[in-house]
Amino acid sequence: MVADPLIQAGFDGGSVTEIRHAVVRSAATAGLSGQRLDDFVLAVNELTTNAVRHAGGHGEIRLWQAGEAVLCEVADDGAGIPRGLADGADRPGPSATGGWGLWLTRRLCDDVAIETGPTGTTVRITMRVAP
Repeated sequence: MVADPLIQAGFDGGSVTEIRHAVVRSAATAGLSGQRLDDFVLAVNELTTNAVRHAGGHGEIRLWQAGEAVLCEVADDGAGIPRGLADGADRPGPSATGGWGLWLTRRLCDDVAIETGPTGTTVRITMRVAP
C-alpha cells in the first residue's frame, strides 16, 4: 500500500481532465518540471484515457513521491490487455488506430510495470525528478 498519496481517486470519462490538472499540480510539487513533467502528465493521461476507453469507463489512480521519483498507478477492472499490446515493444503501424498509449508511455517514463489479467490491469509508471 502507498503511504501518503498525493492523489488517490476514482475517475471516469467526465473527470479525466480534472485528474490531469491534479497530476500537473502534484507532480510539480513533488519536483518534476519542464519536459519531464510534461512527459509524465502525458503518460498518465494516456493511461487514464485507456481505462475509460477500453476497460469499462472508469478506474482508480494513485500518485505519490518516493525519494527522488514520482510514481503513478492506474488500475481498472477491465478484461486485461492483449499480450502484444502489453509488452509495448513494437511501434504501432502508421495506420493503427490503437496501441499508441502504452507504446508512448514506455518511451516517456523511466520505468513502466504492467500487471494485467481477465479481472483488470494495473500500470505503474515512475519518473525520476532528475534523469
